[in-house]
Amino acid sequence: MPAPTLADIVFSEQANHNFSKILGDLKKSNLSITNRLKSIQHDAAFVQEVADILGLPLVANERCGSWYIDPQFKRSSAYFKSTDGHTSQWKFSTRRLNFHLLEVIGQNDGCIIVDSTRRGKRMPDALSKTIPIWCTVLNQALFPSHPQSHTLHVPPTVVSSSEHSQMCSRLPFFLTSLLALQPDIPSLRQNLQKPLRPLWITPDDDLTPEMVDEIKASFHPVVCCTSSHRVVGTEMSEEGYIQGAGDDTENWAHGLTAPLFWANQRQLLGTPEGDLPGLIEMLVANSEAGGQAVGELKRVAPRLLVGALSAEEKALTSSSRERICVVSLVPKTTEKETWEKSKRHMEVGLGKSKTASRFLREALPSICDFVSRFLQECADADAETGTDTGRGANKEIVLLCESGRDLSVGVALALYCWCFVDSAGTLRSAADQEQNHNKASIRVKLGHIMTAFPDANPSRATLQSVNSFLMDWRN
Repeated sequence: MPAPTLADIVFSEQANHNFSKILGDLKKSNLSITNRLKSIQHDAAFVQEVADILGLPLVANERCGSWYIDPQFKRSSAYFKSTDGHTSQWKFSTRRLNFHLLEVIGQNDGCIIVDSTRRGKRMPDALSKTIPIWCTVLNQALFPSHPQSHTLHVPPTVVSSSEHSQMCSRLPFFLTSLLALQPDIPSLRQNLQKPLRPLWITPDDDLTPEMVDEIKASFHPVVCCTSSHRVVGTEMSEEGYIQGAGDDTENWAHGLTAPLFWANQRQLLGTPEGDLPGLIEMLVANSEAGGQAVGELKRVAPRLLVGALSAEEKALTSSSRERICVVSLVPKTTEKETWEKSKRHMEVGLGKSKTASRFLREALPSICDFVSRFLQECADADAETGTDTGRGANKEIVLLCESGRDLSVGVALALYCWCFVDSAGTLRSAADQEQNHNKASIRVKLGHIMTAFPDANPSRATLQSVNSFLMDWRN
């Protein structure tokens, strides 16, 4: 038998291409929808075990956290961003204040905040750094005479001593940014009996009830729970287990959401991989047909309510419709001349997503003028009849958009600054409206809105449009 030649030993370009395709197919099969849902189910069992052992309520750090908590055991949602904990980018968010958690923590002597992260990381930055910063800054603001609680605690296996030192140096600035919002400190303080203290647990660590009870003697424990165990290699080495399977849903979920998964998990996990996209499409379509609860509105500021477009008909036909002005922000583009439907209804066609957020800047002058005229006419009519204070105090503005959490919230912020003097809902005069607002005053009112409606999620583009309008209204 002749000795093999070099050509026999070295794979051809075609062979290398085939190997790459095979490896890609293997990776894709390991990252299948089925494997993701099974991994989520596995991690959710760990989360529930932690809750049962520690006896604390579960809070989902959105968007990822809700995948790992059975809705019947989910007490609340939190909004801590990992980007606020990235190295050298540490931040105390004045937009995501999460004040609503203080009531949950105070009533239950602590809580468990659930999140996950991508392959290779031990825990998400939201849990290891963003939440510890939040706890420390709130302790400094709410417990100024309790210096022991002003120390920043971070997981030493994740955060180096050098990074910890750099984070500590920024704490005074973070506290100043919080106090600049003029929060109601006494009201917030009433929720808590003790300062906050973060703790951490992952599937690879132990956190016993005795350890938590020891902390409870002086602090409310805020347990940061990483639901997924760390995968150092590839998914192929884990027999299909995917770390952080509930993340990046736009790349794999086909529109499936955490509530839909939990409501249909038996059917989803029992369906072959090839049939899952079709099943998910059907579940999503049925869910959208059901729609959001009609009339579900959230008050975000005096006389300002936001909601989804599904609430439009009820708002326009309610028995109190004469005292309600409705602004509907619809996901199609329409000419400005067609926006005013009546003296109390405006339908603004901005388009969808980022396009809508950008067009909002051009629409806000018309929206604010329309609402101002409604409020002033009501105030003048009330003054003539003597029905109330003469300032239209019982009139309300309903702002609706597709999600009920983005554009409508941005418009609410613009109107809150443009039309009202204070948190009591006192109307501005026409001369007062045409003043240059500043970032500080806008940030204070955004803080009021986010405190009243923690689920609000105005995009960066939406807020940029609002800031541009308020601070440069003459252009």
